[in-house]
Amino acid sequence: MRTRLIFVRHAEAEGNLYRIFHGWTDGSLTEKGHVQAKLVAERLKDVPIDVLYSSSLKRTLQTAGYIAEVKNLPIIRTDKLKEINGGDWEGRRWEELPKLYPHENDTWENQPHIHQMPNGESMVEFQQRIIKEVEKIISDNVGKNVCIVTHGTAIRSIMCYFEGCDLEEMVKTPWYDNTAVTVVDYEDGKYKVVLAGDVSHLDKEVSTLQNQDWWQEHMEKLNDKG
Repeated sequence: MRTRLIFVRHAEAEGNLYRIFHGWTDGSLTEKGHVQAKLVAERLKDVPIDVLYSSSLKRTLQTAGYIAEVKNLPIIRTDKLKEINGGDWEGRRWEELPKLYPHENDTWENQPHIHQMPNGESMVEFQQRIIKEVEKIISDNVGKNVCIVTHGTAIRSIMCYFEGCDLEEMVKTPWYDNTAVTVVDYEDGKYKVVLAGDVSHLDKEVSTLQNQDWWQEHMEKLNDKG
């Protein structure tokens, strides 16, 4: 019996706009974020969804709130879908990290399988936390269509798992834009990616990533690695 997982990355939050590391830091959606959240909810209005899960952080709950309203569903909150715990990185500007934490910044960018957040989670611990929670959600909702609102690194790490990649290959997995929709089917012990990081409900003006310079640099680097 097929179980369908519909992952939604949360809408633009303060950390995304100001390029500040927010893992467990509990920032709110921006003005643009609320627009994005409304758009993704409208997109999902006629999509079959039986159950709605969300990370317990404010930015995901606010995004899920718009979906809950159009689908008339309660939000099941879980701490285990939270973003990676950044430890000492929390609240730091992204541009500061290469100077303050050169080793950790390098492993974050190039060697995720050995990355350890200073006084936070390792990427291995984090990925296992997300995998275990998604597997529990599947076992609790066999045959249903499940919407899961979570975070950028969470989706990136579990997409690596769904595609059968070793964690070190996560560097080849792109970042998805805010409110990107990813659809994965689970059946007979196997995962099938149906849709990955789709933002057809956003135009360039409303996008977050398409309006940030770092994204262009990331995509160029990704193309080089590919």
